[in-house]
Amino acid sequence: MISYSYIICKNAISHSNLPYLDYSLNPYFGCEHGCIYCYSPSVFHNDKVAKNWGKFVKAKINIVEILSNQLKKLPKGIVGISTVTDPYQPLEEKLQLTRKCIELLSIHKFPVSIQTKSTLILRDKDLIKSEGFDVGFTITTLDDDLARKLQPRASSPSSLSQVIEEFSNEGINTWIFLGPIIPEINDDYESLLKIIDLAKKTRSEIIYDKLNLRPWVLDSMASFLDKEKPGLKERLPFLITNNSDYWYRLKVKLKDACLKKGVLCKAAFP
Repeated sequence: MISYSYIICKNAISHSNLPYLDYSLNPYFGCEHGCIYCYSPSVFHNDKVAKNWGKFVKAKINIVEILSNQLKKLPKGIVGISTVTDPYQPLEEKLQLTRKCIELLSIHKFPVSIQTKSTLILRDKDLIKSEGFDVGFTITTLDDDLARKLQPRASSPSSLSQVIEEFSNEGINTWIFLGPIIPEINDDYESLLKIIDLAKKTRSEIIYDKLNLRPWVLDSMASFLDKEKPGLKERLPFLITNNSDYWYRLKVKLKDACLKKGVLCKAAFP
């Protein structure tokens, strides 16, 4: 059962420290997609928030008015929507906070970079134009069954693939966020090749990232890992260090495959 409520925000957008973005905008606090690998809760340094992440959504009900005031004062820059929650989670269908914010950003000529794993973004195709927008789709795996276990309430990758094609065919700059790459779960070569082929087909760049084991993430994944890959939970922290042989070999394999297919590829955090 998801708990829904409204909150008042003081700022709609804030400066971002993420690569490739100047600002971040999150119309919602919390996310009902329930992805077991999500490290967003660690941003808030709150045990209660982390343990209940995926079970609540708080809508920033005044965000449109606050954004309107902020945009009159801020210098132009790329706005990332969203950075700690999905802007097109189910509640957005009713409240349309993301849509209204996109409309305002377009009016004020702010470039917009959207990232989602929801087919609801199709609703706003009339607003998302080839100029001033790029759209990223998180594809952790193209296996619908595995995806249901990793991100139980997000759109299926098979349906999301069709949405990527639709946006690409409209001339929108699309990219695929390949992540997190989880050792022995979604890292086999054939699975990666399928995602690279999708990127080639849709003229999408691939931005890849490894599993980020920030606080609470391993706890969230524990039940899944114990069932799917007994013993992996204990080895994960060593496999995903930046200097591990595993991660080095995987990056080389991924980059080589992208190069052969003519797909642009870069790390999420260079």
